This record gives sequence, C-alpha cells and structure tokens, in this order.
Amino acid sequence: MITTPPGDDGRNAAAPFLEGLVLSHLGQGLAVEGPDGSIVLCHTRRQLGSVTVGDRVLWEPVDDGQGRVEKILPRRSVLTRPAHGGRIRAVAANLDQIIIVVAPEPMPDWLLVDQYAAASEHRSLKVCIVINKIDRVSQREDIEATLKTYGDIGYPCHTVSARTGEGLTALRDTLNQNCSLLAGQSGVGKSSLTNALLPGKNLRTRELSEKAGLGRHTTTAAMLYHLPEGGDLIDSPGVAVFGLAQMSAADVASGYREFRELLAHCQFNDCRHLQDKGCAIRAAVDEGRISPARYERFSKLLDKMHLV
Repeated sequence: MITTPPGDDGRNAAAPFLEGLVLSHLGQGLAVEGPDGSIVLCHTRRQLGSVTVGDRVLWEPVDDGQGRVEKILPRRSVLTRPAHGGRIRAVAANLDQIIIVVAPEPMPDWLLVDQYAAASEHRSLKVCIVINKIDRVSQREDIEATLKTYGDIGYPCHTVSARTGEGLTALRDTLNQNCSLLAGQSGVGKSSLTNALLPGKNLRTRELSEKAGLGRHTTTAAMLYHLPEGGDLIDSPGVAVFGLAQMSAADVASGYREFRELLAHCQFNDCRHLQDKGCAIRAAVDEGRISPARYERFSKLLDKMHLV
C-alpha cells in the first residue's frame, strides 16, 4: 500500500510513503517488511514515539537501501509491561490473542496463567491455554481436570508436544489468521514450540540479523514471524510479566470472565468480592458455579497488586 500522510513538516507532499509491518527491533533500527515482502532496515524520525513489533507504519526509502519510519498507523491493540522508572513499555501491537503456555515441568503456575488471562481480557485479547511437553506426563487426569475448568468458561485449550508433534495440528488451527504471542513461565518450552510451529524460524532470524549487520545469533528482541498456514506469531523471549500495572481491582474482577455477568448483582457497587456482604461472586463459589481454585487465585492476585 502506498499513501501520503498529512502534515509532513515541509516534505514534498506529493511523494508517496510505503506501508510496512515492524518485524523486530534490530540494534538501533527496525526490521520493516515492505509491500513486496522485502525486509528493510529502518530508523525512526525524531519524536515519533515508541514503535513496537506488530506496528503498521508509513516509511520512505533513504540512502544505502535503508528507510525511515515517518508515522505509526492506528493500533487495534497494544500489549504493555512495566519498565524501569515506573514507565510503561509497549511489547507488541495489533495482537489478536495470547497463547499462555504451561508444562508439567516446571510445576504449572496457574496464578500466572490467571494473571495473563485477566490482563488479556482487559485488553480485549483472546486467550488460548496450551500444555506443552504432554508426552512427559504418564497420568493426565489432574492436568486435564484443570484445563476443563478453563474450557468450561470458554477458553480454547490444547495439550501438545513440541517434541513428538502431538496436538500441533489443532493448535495451528487456533493460530490461523490471528496475530498471536506466546507467554509463560521460564522452562515451559516456548522456544521449542515456536521452532515446531515455524520450520524456517532460524533461517529467518539469521536473515534479519544479517540485514542489520549484527551477524548471526545476536537478535534476542521480540520478532514477528508469518505462520505457514496463515496468521502471525510473535516470539518475545523477554515477556515475563505484563498487564496488571495499569489495572484496578475492578479491572481484575472483570478480567475473570466467569465473574462478569454476576458483578452487577453484588449488594454494594464497591464490592471487592472478598469478605464483602452480599457478594454475588462468593455466593457463586459456594454454590459451585465458580471454581474455588480460580476464586482463590483471584484473591491472591489482588493481594499481589496490593489492592486488598
């Protein structure tokens, strides 16, 4: 797509800009995919603001086969995380869904799963839960029972093995035509899962590194890859915590999707859903309509955020 943005500070208004997709940060520049699929190393004009992986931008060619990003196009979503000095840093833009990955080893951190899910719900992102390394589990009953809790409230759930390929076909169907990001605790096999889903990942990473003049195996920032079956996958090794910094206690409660239709039925508008009188959420837990384990993790999240 070729277009011309308004108000270009003296630039020739008739000269066209190219629309591009930010694939990664490379050194001090950006790897931008142009309309023809080629990759161009771009720098940004001053005072443009923070550009992140997944952003659609307008850019123009400059000297030495490189480019300059002139404008960030409107985002349909943006995922952020806390940064140093109390700042908020964009992790990825224009996402459709978060793929939350857990594994039998290390012990699944379901509190982290709920944290990611609530943060994703707050940003209107879809959520999918994946158990990787399922080939290492001899007794699946406990894991499948926990997954059923999430499946019952509408989350797609998959048991997969990056090593054997079990479950990958169904997972690919969930990823198809979506822009997805993998998230999960360290050691759950996100890298091996990404490699299984993206057969050409290492070659693509090397191509981007060489484009930036960084050599091989030097890019550790988030990268966007096109899936063979359709859709995009953002591999972001540094994403450990995201989402809760800008959320209130009410936002967290609304992020638990099974709570939502009950929130208006609490006796008090400022109900915290803990020990409050007339709480519809607690009543639903007592009646077995809400998972006690999920509710317990909700209260732990509030405590973690110092909201209780």
